[in-house]
Amino acid sequence: MKASTKQWLEFAQTDLRSCENNLSDEFVTNVVAFHAQQSVEKAFKALIEEKGIRMSRIHNLTRLYALTESFLISSVDELELEMLDNVYTSSRYPGEVGLLSTGKPTMNESIKLYNIARRIYEILFQSIESENK
Repeated sequence: MKASTKQWLEFAQTDLRSCENNLSDEFVTNVVAFHAQQSVEKAFKALIEEKGIRMSRIHNLTRLYALTESFLISSVDELELEMLDNVYTSSRYPGEVGLLSTGKPTMNESIKLYNIARRIYEILFQSIESENK
């Protein structure tokens, strides 16, 4: 595994840890949502780095998935990627609509986003690991 791939994975793990550390705090559900998206984005970028794929700065998970889908050991639910993407920008800034159609994520929604991120991270991590065996 390339050193740069490991760095992307470590940054993705940092985001997952940020989620874990905040799952029980209802005040920061938006922080959990943001870091859930970030962990998946960075894990996709780890796989892209490992494969040597050239890309411009992309933050959209669906587009990153399209670049990497053929390298994955199992598929990823694109609706879950869209859910994570929907909370990405709005989790950092206040807005009229809020993070989700219902507003700021509830505790249950933030836990769901974290679980989605953790599951997708594992798929990406295992996909990278399987290439290096």
